[in-house]
Amino acid sequence: MPDPLTPYGNKPMVTPIVNAVNYHYGSFEVLRKITDGEIDGYTYHRDDNPTVRVVEKQIAAMEKAEDCIICTSGMAACTLVYFTFLKAGDHLILFHDIYGAHYKVSLALERFGVEVTWINANDADRIEEHIRPETSMIFCETPSNPLCKIIDIRALASVAGRHSVRLVVDNTFATPYHQHPLDLGADLVVHSATKALGGHNDLMAGAIAGNKDDYDKLWFSRQAFGMTLDAYSASLLERGLKTFPLRAERMAENAQAIAGFLAKHPKIENLRYPGWTDDQGHAVAASQMSNGFGGMMAFDVGGTIEDARKFIAKLKRVYHAVSLGSTESLICIPYLTTMLYMPPERRATFGVRENTVRLSVGIEPEKVLIDDLADALQW
Repeated sequence: MPDPLTPYGNKPMVTPIVNAVNYHYGSFEVLRKITDGEIDGYTYHRDDNPTVRVVEKQIAAMEKAEDCIICTSGMAACTLVYFTFLKAGDHLILFHDIYGAHYKVSLALERFGVEVTWINANDADRIEEHIRPETSMIFCETPSNPLCKIIDIRALASVAGRHSVRLVVDNTFATPYHQHPLDLGADLVVHSATKALGGHNDLMAGAIAGNKDDYDKLWFSRQAFGMTLDAYSASLLERGLKTFPLRAERMAENAQAIAGFLAKHPKIENLRYPGWTDDQGHAVAASQMSNGFGGMMAFDVGGTIEDARKFIAKLKRVYHAVSLGSTESLICIPYLTTMLYMPPERRATFGVRENTVRLSVGIEPEKVLIDDLADALQW
């Protein structure tokens, strides 16, 4: 029987949105083969979805992975990794320099018997001092959120490998346009696909890329927890992936120019951008990133939080909003947003100040953005 969508082989230019929750089985034998993994097929949306599966394969190819699993948000992806590969009695190493919501997840992990050690990204070269016999996982983000600190993935992978510890790298800031952690020795790569992969502030999704064996374990957890992404969001994500390389290239070019402007401005201190040659992580970033250095940066404005607020309030083309990696340039004060749920002393431990701002550079004309920043810094 011909495919009703392609009766003459003329395929649609976009992947169809399959909203089906369940599927009619042609026979019991077909059902058995699907459930045993002998053939590709679908039984129930919580297990799998054709639209979702297309996007998973695309992201797997971008990350040079054997397979990829996507779920309902970036933090859902991180949580899926934790609860799939950690158990009571295990030890997890996290970096202070990571998206703030990990702090909340770490509290849940500790309730389930996982011990968590937090270290500063600046001390990544001393991570072996923190590894114990029960250490099961190292989870890092590079460039880090929000301070864009750089961690040497090859060096970290070497240490993790010697101790049979799983290394997970959050590649959201760098994106696969600029960095491939699996090639550098990581075991798994995670993304908030809400950000640059989607790119338009209109979907939430998370992605985990790695080998087929880990995919099977993650698939089991996703099915059990009910974290499968809906088909419509998957279609939006696929649409975003079509323009992703173009957007990533433009963002990196804009960010490089903006960093050059900010580095010379008297009201800006502690600029962190891996593409800025004076950045302490530039050499390592240059060795493990390509095609530029991404669109994310952090810097301190003036000397107080009021200076940072004043600066942001005067911006006209850069939007005051959380999230990142979108077509629009976005700015926020991490102390009041992404790190709000951390204890105040934790926020300051690794360099985030009250007047630190995080800038996600978009695809607007370079001059428009620099002029907007320059005008807002006049007070």
